[in-house]
Amino acid sequence: MLAIAGFFVVIGSIIGGYLMEGGHVGALWQPAELVIIGGAAVGTLLIGSPPKVVKALGAQLPRVFKGSPYTRQAYMEILRLQFEVYSIIRKNGMLALESDVSEPFKSELFGKAPSFIKNHHAVEFFCDSLRLLIDGAAAAEVEQILQSDLATHHEETSIPPQVLSKVADALPGLGIVAAVMGIVIAMGALDGPASELGHKVAAALVGTFLGILLSYGFLQPIGAGIEHLGRDESKYFQCIMVGLVAFADGTSPAVAVEQARRVIYSTERPGGEEMNTAIAEIKRGLK
Repeated sequence: MLAIAGFFVVIGSIIGGYLMEGGHVGALWQPAELVIIGGAAVGTLLIGSPPKVVKALGAQLPRVFKGSPYTRQAYMEILRLQFEVYSIIRKNGMLALESDVSEPFKSELFGKAPSFIKNHHAVEFFCDSLRLLIDGAAAAEVEQILQSDLATHHEETSIPPQVLSKVADALPGLGIVAAVMGIVIAMGALDGPASELGHKVAAALVGTFLGILLSYGFLQPIGAGIEHLGRDESKYFQCIMVGLVAFADGTSPAVAVEQARRVIYSTERPGGEEMNTAIAEIKRGLK
């Protein structure tokens, strides 16, 4: 929602200032310039990006406007889930979770964390990691595998915003292209009325204006927003990894979850007392 508000602030301040200086909004409406710049920008994206990157970018764009799903409540759910999972393993053995790990979306246990079960990548990450423990992998082996997984995930999620940034960098140049084409048209109308010539020159200059505005006012901030979401997601996965590795290394469920809690950003980290209360509640339910 904050991104949507930002869009309105950018548009409102620019149009407002333009009107305060006596400008006419109608002069800025140049569909042909938008077609040239927008079409060329999409073309550069398609030329420089394989289909999988274009698809990933399309999937990430709506998330900028929805906001980060990795809230304090989401972290509380994954911490509670980790504690319950590790407690069940310690009490009943690894095989007690085999059915939950095999079919996580049918699992009543995993269903207790709605934000987690909706995140297919996180579910896959956690269940694949638990499967390593079921198969008898050592803590050091698990940690190495998860570190590799996280590094690949970080690299993969950083590609779409990098591509978007490159398209944004090209927009001012594409705006100049549109402006030059407009000037070419204006030069062909030199023998016409002065008002007509002025209109064509103004239309050409709008091309430069749009190229710069779309680059610095919209695409680059959107790319930055995608990068922030990627960092939030990496931190969420790190929370899972730290807790799981700690437990695999012989740490008690409570201490493993506390280690996982400490890696969370302070703005989303559940409080210690809040976590203790949740753990006490889970313990009562497991008896």
